[in-house]
Amino acid sequence: MSGETLVQAARNALAEMMQVDDSVMVLGEDVASGGPFGLTKGLAGEFGTQRIRNTPISEASFVGVGIGMALGGARPLIDVMFDDFLTLASDQLFNQAAKIHYMSGGRYSVPLTLWTIGGAGTRWGAQHSQRLDGWLSQIPGLKVLSPASPKMMYRSVKEALADPDPVVILADRSLLYSQAELAGDDGSPWEPRVVAEGESVTVVATGRLTHLALEVAAKHPGQVEVIDLQRLSPLDVSLVSASIEKTGRAILVHDETANGSFTSGLALSLYDCAYWSLDAPIVHVSSPPTPVPAAPSLEDAYMVSASQIESAIANLMGV
Repeated sequence: MSGETLVQAARNALAEMMQVDDSVMVLGEDVASGGPFGLTKGLAGEFGTQRIRNTPISEASFVGVGIGMALGGARPLIDVMFDDFLTLASDQLFNQAAKIHYMSGGRYSVPLTLWTIGGAGTRWGAQHSQRLDGWLSQIPGLKVLSPASPKMMYRSVKEALADPDPVVILADRSLLYSQAELAGDDGSPWEPRVVAEGESVTVVATGRLTHLALEVAAKHPGQVEVIDLQRLSPLDVSLVSASIEKTGRAILVHDETANGSFTSGLALSLYDCAYWSLDAPIVHVSSPPTPVPAAPSLEDAYMVSASQIESAIANLMGV
């Protein structure tokens, strides 16, 4: 695993699962030639185009086909180029895949993995750069993972493909070709983890912002506890609550806009579970409530930065 990028780790996990399980296959746009970000590079030559299958440019259709394949005994991985495009397959994913197990009284399962990319930073504009973590995490029946390191991406793909339920793996675009590792990479992708310990404030993040939070925490040795949440749904706040009991303060960091975001639901859960441990209100650091700009200067200003996290920590700690 050493030296692999996030997308290489995902590809290796996928290839290993395909080698041991003939029911694992891939659907998506241009996947036979490597996929839009290289997830399936070289796999069509190894496994054939019957298992690495190109689809029309119609997310609703190929997500629907994937659900049918999963119900029929396959374990498909669906490569959706951008999470923005999940809007086109929302009925299939939210009303079908997520609910079939429940509505059938447990008689049917949908072992579907959906791999997609979210986040800004590449000047691709408002329709190719947003994050839909909050929307995805609101849907009962979906499991949502957001791995922030290559080793956790490797484990996430393997765990998702082995899971009996639909799992969305939401990769952070800015980390796709990163090799940066994190503390606790030998753990489970289903559990949050402390990646830096501290006594004065808890910072909760996912994806690229976990790495930014660590940069800031390094300037405050022993004061800032950083938690990489990893699993967005079903949400488990027990580790965060325990951290707040120690620090008394919490900062929730995310690239979504605050209104209706994943961290809005997380904050409510923390107020329910850890209210009496808080010495100050929970702080959000998030993107402004606008579509993602394409102009470089505006997009840079739109994205959450290390300096914003630094300011939030300083204000909350009164330093």
